[in-house]
Amino acid sequence: MSPSSLRTPLLCLGLLALAACGGKDKPQAAPPPPTVGVVTVQPQSLPLTKDLVGRLSPYRSADVRARVAGVLLKRTYEEGSDVKKGQLLFQIDPAPLKALLDASQANLAQARASYTNARVAADRVRELAPKGYVSKSDLDNALAAERTAAASVQQAQANVQTARINLGYASVTSPIDGRAGKQQVTEGALVGQGEATLLTTVDQVDPLYVNFTLGIGELDQMRRAQATGNVTLAADNRASVAVSLPDGRPYDHQGTVDFSDTAVNPATGSVDLRAKVPNPEHRLLPGMYVTLKAQLGEQHKVFEVPQPALQRDTVGAYVMVVGKDGKVLRKNVTADQVSGTDWIVTDGLAANDQVIVSGLQTVKEGAPAKAEPWKQDAAGASPNSAQAQSPGAAGKAPADKQ
Repeated sequence: MSPSSLRTPLLCLGLLALAACGGKDKPQAAPPPPTVGVVTVQPQSLPLTKDLVGRLSPYRSADVRARVAGVLLKRTYEEGSDVKKGQLLFQIDPAPLKALLDASQANLAQARASYTNARVAADRVRELAPKGYVSKSDLDNALAAERTAAASVQQAQANVQTARINLGYASVTSPIDGRAGKQQVTEGALVGQGEATLLTTVDQVDPLYVNFTLGIGELDQMRRAQATGNVTLAADNRASVAVSLPDGRPYDHQGTVDFSDTAVNPATGSVDLRAKVPNPEHRLLPGMYVTLKAQLGEQHKVFEVPQPALQRDTVGAYVMVVGKDGKVLRKNVTADQVSGTDWIVTDGLAANDQVIVSGLQTVKEGAPAKAEPWKQDAAGASPNSAQAQSPGAAGKAPADKQ
């Protein structure tokens, strides 16, 4: 082979080596900033709500007791049924009480007869005294006997009234409208002997009271916020509560707070509150524990942030925002309440902050990011979530260039 023929392949190999060396010195292109979905938050006024647990109690509760001694003859109501005020519930044997009433009426008749005789005698003495036919002492005695007989009549009338009242107590009636409970004493038992025996209890269950407590720390925090103008507390007669049933479903009727204690309960360290809740269908029963959302007023200058945007670590709650310079920064926030699918942020954000909701896995504090409006699809996921959660989305292009 001639030297010229060998020179050509060697020249080609040299050119390829120079081209390869030149390619290694060329810098790689920087990856584009990640695209994130953001919401621009604005301060607003929202209801001040607290999620609490309460216990239901009757609006009115009356113990039905035997007020006279006697043998219980019968029960005239169905246990657990609704009863009306004045409805007969129990019957105590009235025979002894009727006999006492008859005896009292006989004593009254005797007292009236004695009074009539004493009055006739006194009238006669009063006629004879001016003529000097009777002494002053006889006159005084006759008048005294008349007065004593009149007092005896009044005493006998009171005894008749007492006997009639006791006879009425033999028919035990309901003191209020409500639902009568279980019978506490069976027929044939001696009741009212030395004490008022409990027969049953009648509870008014429409409406009902729901009793709950509010920690003194929370109450003090709300009052401090009220002093700064960030919270407007509702008056007791305007604060409302929404009750949830034990299965989690919302109850149809809202309640109204009608009582707030003026002192702290030393056993719990909290303030006792009470709300009145309508119960026309009798779906709620006294003694039940229910969860409730109490609307205690209105809070101002707060922000609603979607739940995926809020993160927590050992420092506390925080969100990532895209600053005006296009770089990501962290903002520590205060968020203790939930409203639907949003967190309510009471501190840490400013108006027009661009809070990152989707794409959080691809951002880094201090690094740039491209902000786009966050939209939620029908399934509840962000349209940017596929890109944000794809582990190789940001680094795939540079890898292909190598």
